[in-house]
Amino acid sequence: TKYPLLLNKLYNGKLKYKYIKDAIKEIDEIKESLKNYSPSQVIWDIEDISKTPPWGDNISDEITDLSNYFVTSDGEDLITILKKALNKALKVKSDIEIESI
Repeated sequence: TKYPLLLNKLYNGKLKYKYIKDAIKEIDEIKESLKNYSPSQVIWDIEDISKTPPWGDNISDEITDLSNYFVTSDGEDLITILKKALNKALKVKSDIEIESI
């Protein structure tokens, strides 16, 4: 409920243009909040918080906290990619949609 635009609307695949400015604020707040957590504090499975990622603590030295822990399949920072997409949608005045390719 704290981040309804990103975790409800965009997570379900689509965010209307009229919500993009507020979604950017949400993603900025999320990123700042995640800076307070070390990689060892990642929760891998919400139903069993004792589970750890398959790679354990064998991560890149570039990962300094949870704000830069999550990456795309091609190694790009997930939050940065999402923010770029939101800013582009804002610039071109378009809804944003997530599609599986």
